[in-house]
Amino acid sequence: MSERYDKKKLKQSITAARLYYEDGLGQTEIAHSMGVSRPTVSRLLKMARETGVLKIEIDDPFIDAGDLNERLIEKYHRDIHVVPNNYNGEVSTLASIGAYTAQHLMQMIKPGDIIGLGWGKTIHCVTTHLNRHPVEDTTVVQLKGGINIRYQDTYADESVTELASALGATPHFLPLPPFFDSKVTKEIVERDRFIKQTLELGKKANIALYSVGTVRNDALLFQLGYFNAKQKAALKQAAVGDAVSRFIDKDGKVVNKDLNDRTVGIGLADLKNKEHSIAVAAGILKAPVIYAVMKAGYANEFIVDQAIAQELLTYED
Repeated sequence: MSERYDKKKLKQSITAARLYYEDGLGQTEIAHSMGVSRPTVSRLLKMARETGVLKIEIDDPFIDAGDLNERLIEKYHRDIHVVPNNYNGEVSTLASIGAYTAQHLMQMIKPGDIIGLGWGKTIHCVTTHLNRHPVEDTTVVQLKGGINIRYQDTYADESVTELASALGATPHFLPLPPFFDSKVTKEIVERDRFIKQTLELGKKANIALYSVGTVRNDALLFQLGYFNAKQKAALKQAAVGDAVSRFIDKDGKVVNKDLNDRTVGIGLADLKNKEHSIAVAAGILKAPVIYAVMKAGYANEFIVDQAIAQELLTYED
């Protein structure tokens, strides 16, 4: 690796290379995600090739998922599952995560369990990989509001329906937006008997499965129409991402109390009380928020891809 490249640029080149070669993003999408110009992305990809980053970091034959798993558990002392690339013959990283998590979840569920479910592309990828395996007296409940005001699918209803169908379970939906304009409005709506019961069921769930979001431009919560440009900029400045629609900083602390008070669904503290609180994520840009969730103790189990795993190894514990 040539010394003429500084560490910051090399790290950027690794991020760009992973987004391009592993996540399949185009150079324009990468430019938006990283906050740089498209020509800069092109230069970063060229740098990755010239320095050997692609060979070592992207297609490293010496570090497999099992090795990464052992090293992460040794470093963080957490229940961590690193999903191999092309798990079970899947082509994409997201599909590998979905297939692995679906299998892991179905092996875990037992009669009488209440499973709380987040939403988004990652969770939907899990539920679309489920095979029918009825488990008696099980319940599936939506953990957070998922109605949007733009044509951008959250897959909230679909994911709850698919998991409930696979288990032969009773589904419970939360037909509310992720955020209300005011805390007062939210509190009034939550007094409704049906809504209150659903929220309480989410708190009672002994299993919670959810993903995390970033604060990049294409983050799903940013696409639903609830935030203006100024609000998005403030969240980008303060937060590393969100867990169950709660925006947090690098230490896992809520960054905007007013927004948090207007957020619909399970709270971060409630996640700590679950028998199984499972955070699942794919894509290197989700590494900072996975680390924040881990640091704050919101999840007690993590399912991640190899790119996130390698990134977590570079963090100071």
